[in-house]
Amino acid sequence: MTLTGEMAFAELTEVSAQIQAGAVSPVALTEAMLERIAAKDGALHSYERLMPESALAEAALAEAEIARGVVRGPLHGVPLAVKDLCWTADAPTAAGMALHRAFMAPEDGTVVARLRAAGAIILGKLAMTEGAYAGYHPHMTVPLNPWDVEAWPGTSSSGSGAATAAGLCYGSIGSDTGGSIRFPSAANGLTGIKPTWGRVSRYGAFELGGTLDNLGPMTRSARDAAAMLGVIAGYDAKDPTSLRAAVPDYLAGIDGGVAGLRIGLAPRWMAEGTDAPAMAAIEEARRALVDLGATMVEIDFPDSQQVLQDWFPLCAVEAAVAHEATFPSRRADYGVILAQFLDIAADVTAADLQKIALRRLAFRGEVEAAMDGIDLLLVPVQGMSGPTMADILTAAEADPVIADLLRFSSAFNMTGQPTITLPAGVTSNGRPVGVQLVGRHLDEALLCRAGHAFQSVTDWHKRHPRLQ
Repeated sequence: MTLTGEMAFAELTEVSAQIQAGAVSPVALTEAMLERIAAKDGALHSYERLMPESALAEAALAEAEIARGVVRGPLHGVPLAVKDLCWTADAPTAAGMALHRAFMAPEDGTVVARLRAAGAIILGKLAMTEGAYAGYHPHMTVPLNPWDVEAWPGTSSSGSGAATAAGLCYGSIGSDTGGSIRFPSAANGLTGIKPTWGRVSRYGAFELGGTLDNLGPMTRSARDAAAMLGVIAGYDAKDPTSLRAAVPDYLAGIDGGVAGLRIGLAPRWMAEGTDAPAMAAIEEARRALVDLGATMVEIDFPDSQQVLQDWFPLCAVEAAVAHEATFPSRRADYGVILAQFLDIAADVTAADLQKIALRRLAFRGEVEAAMDGIDLLLVPVQGMSGPTMADILTAAEADPVIADLLRFSSAFNMTGQPTITLPAGVTSNGRPVGVQLVGRHLDEALLCRAGHAFQSVTDWHKRHPRLQ
């Protein structure tokens, strides 16, 4: 089959319906997607590694099962891709690191295993920053933003963002330690869910910050994100930190709307350092949600400056633990940005960590108190809209600027709350801008419902880049 632009940019759930109706062959679709990747990804570098043999075998199995009336769910027969920090037993997992390029995991990570058990087709491994931190290793490929190759593609899950936005898969897995699902989702015009910490197993995923890391879906719509999250969420005995709470059917109530919901706005928190496109996107979301029947409530968000400053040493220490087998013993194999970040850990004392832990707990309680009386919170993804790669590299040299970039993201890694990122505008030069809805712990179903309601009356999520 020929993969037209319309079909390449279709939503995962739309493609799933066609597959299950017998109108689309998983094998033909996978072949066409691999051909599209070969034709388009040379200019984008979103894939670190393709897995065509296993993908075609998975497609053949899905096609045979569906023909017999065996349907495993909404991902069955749908081509997806995973960030290259997710273990795959049949292909190397590099995690953006030159020294791990040949690493073969002993088994699939839990997220990959669950996708495969649901009948999804894994097209390949998506490029990312080194070790899921902020910079790319000089010997690894750097993904480009399909909307504008000068634009920042988002940080570590940048390959996931670029591939999904460019129609090179129907959804992807990203990870988020300080914003790495949300930044590339916003930068590439996607819908992404950072789940509640522990909602999705982290077993079989390279670690950056163990108490901050999350795996989640990056897709073209809230409905698609709900479909993927429903497959990957849930307790996993291999990850004792995963939550035992039952996983709801995120798709079942997605049409419930937002009428009667109270959605918070924190104007004082948002005002400082937030540019005009980001505020325009917030206004777009506010207006649409009010028209749908939600009530907006102004709240005072707790001062997040200290917890934001705490994120850096905490994440550095957790990353140093994750890298202790190879750093500093193999420092020469590391890029400068990750190595300098790991160096921070040496100056963090036990007393420092205890103070951070106590402040983190206090902040979490303050946020919970601030959200009393509201169902969700509407905030920007970042204060700086549509930055270029050069902007980010310059910002990396000035800690206060980077801290400002993380202001609306890392706070919710520190609290462990779930968020959904939704495309809600563009800059004057056409780069996507996103907003976040933030929920209470384990409120992903409500986030999916609210995101879908917003997308039922807007078309930002249906806009796609024009590829050469």
